[in-house]
Amino acid sequence: MNKKILVTGGAGYIGSHTVKQLGESGYDLVVYDNLSTGSPSAILYGELVVGDLNDTQSLSQVFKTNNFDAVLHFAASISVPESIVNPLDYYANNTRNTLNLLQCCQEFDVNKFVFSSTAAVYGDTKEYLVKETSPTMPVNPYGCSKLMSERIIQDYSRASNFKYVILRYFNVAGADHSGKIGQSGKKAAHLIKVGCDAALGRRDSVSIFGTDYSTPDGTGIRDYIHVEDLAMAHVNALVYLATNNESQILNCGYGQGYSVREVLTNIKNISGVDFTVIETARRPGDPACVVAAADKIRDLLGWQPKYNSLDTIVSTALAWEKRLAENLN
Repeated sequence: MNKKILVTGGAGYIGSHTVKQLGESGYDLVVYDNLSTGSPSAILYGELVVGDLNDTQSLSQVFKTNNFDAVLHFAASISVPESIVNPLDYYANNTRNTLNLLQCCQEFDVNKFVFSSTAAVYGDTKEYLVKETSPTMPVNPYGCSKLMSERIIQDYSRASNFKYVILRYFNVAGADHSGKIGQSGKKAAHLIKVGCDAALGRRDSVSIFGTDYSTPDGTGIRDYIHVEDLAMAHVNALVYLATNNESQILNCGYGQGYSVREVLTNIKNISGVDFTVIETARRPGDPACVVAAADKIRDLLGWQPKYNSLDTIVSTALAWEKRLAENLN
């Protein structure tokens, strides 16, 4: 397989896991990353070009010197609380930079595109299972910036031969089973990452933000997906675009939800550490329950998740965090 793929943000958490699987599948890869949150050591395949998507001259040069068959676009800012404090940064990095990338695709006639979107585009959903056709009403600038990018992609597709798969991620966690890569971002604040840090003594406590939601135990419910299963969805999406002309928007989740309390209990059980949990007020922009209706991705892409288990997700995340701790000592 000689298809050359551009992967933006390929040194980051989800991007690096996808690069690993693409490399193992025989793709020729160029990773374009500004290394603001990613690490060169996480890139196990392909060529790294250090650059920012707001540097249109550098980006255009990468397109000019490579004959790309497709683009996988991971590069983005992803913190909901940060997006509320710094909304302009999110519209710049997520929306404007996606536009820069699409303009290069247009100029150099690259017509296959896989986009990292998010369940945050749905907002505070009223249904337990969120479908791709559910209303998109994001409640924070992060979700808005991603939804705006989706709409730009769709508009461009309608006006051209450009085809896309938009993957709406639910809560991504876990790490590569071989232990080579995992969540390394210094600002990562996902619940399972934070819980593992507490279990390993790297933080004094874990906060539950909101215990008065309309859920069985009062805490927010999310659909957690293992990063290796999500990476495989991107490989499947590329195969799909190579043989099919229909663009798609697809949820990436398992269709099952766990509350914050359930996740923290699981981390305590697997780690054997009863760390401190502090209950505090809700955070702005956090919906009560977000769980994926995920039949469509299985049917259209033939996606078959291998790690659909909270135990597996937590165990691999904890193993990775232990490995990081050992490397620091």
